Amino acid sequence: MTATPGTLPAPDPRPPAALYLHVPFCVSLCPYCDFVVVAGAATRGPASRVSAFVEALEVELRLRADALDAAFGRPSSGSRPPLASVYLGGGTPSLLPPDDVARLLGLAGSRFGLVGGAEVTLEANPGPDERGDAAALARAGVNRLSLGAQAMEDALLRRLGRRHSPDDVRAAVAEARAGGIASVSVDLLYDVPGQSLEAWQATLEGALELGVDHVSAYALTLDDPDAEGLTGPLGDHLPTRAGARRWREAAVREQDEDRASAQYRLAVARLAAAGFRGYEISNWARPGHESRHNLAYWRRLPHEAVGPGAHAFDGAVRRWNAARLDGYLAALSAASPSLPPGGSEAVHRAAAASEQAILGLRLDEGLGLGPASTEGSLLAPHLDWALDSGLLERFAGPAGEPRVRLTTDGRLLSNEIFARLV
Repeated sequence: MTATPGTLPAPDPRPPAALYLHVPFCVSLCPYCDFVVVAGAATRGPASRVSAFVEALEVELRLRADALDAAFGRPSSGSRPPLASVYLGGGTPSLLPPDDVARLLGLAGSRFGLVGGAEVTLEANPGPDERGDAAALARAGVNRLSLGAQAMEDALLRRLGRRHSPDDVRAAVAEARAGGIASVSVDLLYDVPGQSLEAWQATLEGALELGVDHVSAYALTLDDPDAEGLTGPLGDHLPTRAGARRWREAAVREQDEDRASAQYRLAVARLAAAGFRGYEISNWARPGHESRHNLAYWRRLPHEAVGPGAHAFDGAVRRWNAARLDGYLAALSAASPSLPPGGSEAVHRAAAASEQAILGLRLDEGLGLGPASTEGSLLAPHLDWALDSGLLERFAGPAGEPRVRLTTDGRLLSNEIFARLV
């Protein structure tokens, strides 16, 4: 009996190439943010839970490393390759004391292994009381800083609930350079209510004037994790606050697809003119500054992840930790600690091929069309339509092999293609 595509067995698991650490603390909550974040007294002051969290994170790192040692051998044995990247995301990881960052990175290096010159990224907010000490972070091992700038206009930053100013972004980049951070990235948002095309252009120009190495530009997305069933006890999202829900309901009425399209096209043209490569739908980099960690995700490489709401993937199974900090701390701070609550799902071969095709098309590397390309074969029934519609273009790969990639129109309408590949 032949198995149906949905029941084909999962691929074999593989050891991770990257490690993600989720740090959920923020000084305040932005109304559009869906990341796993806690704020207020848990972040600062006598009731702060940061120290307890760092201790729990260290326990999870050891437990995950123990499992990898049992499955693939220790990195020191040569049977398991060391990590190529570590990413501290959040939340606001720059709120951690640099000594804690050094401890976590030291533990990651000793238990998971790090290749020489590994990329080590830390996310930071630009405000003076949030961005941390860049020089101390560099000494701790951070060599790439990702700043949540979002905009370079005071009024727009206030509307987004951000605590910093454009001058704070400038100061944060200057301090990162002076402190020895080798690569600096900024996150920007477009399709923000009240953001004209001219305001978006000013934000792009402001970011380029800083001399940053990498720009991530995302359309403001206002999802509803509660409606999607992601906020239960084992869910990877936290429930949306009532105030944030009201903000989103008002904001979505002011978004405009045509304006968003014009803003994206402006980013494509302006960043290319400044020497940035649009290596992924929402990411541009100067040569050599592409995010190696995020490329591991888009190339569908196995990655380990720790912290509330963090997602891991071993090539066969996706696993996530539940988002709630109380459950996370309770499991890992017990006298006999256990892995935190969460969930998992096997990724069968048919789904894996679809994921590979979709993720490949997100990149300017595109997809191969040779006879050995499973992803190219998946695309084949839709190829003529996408080419005729101007959503895809042909090009020759490094060895001259035929490949296709999304055009700018295709990137704007990528969901039209992706829906056909699922």
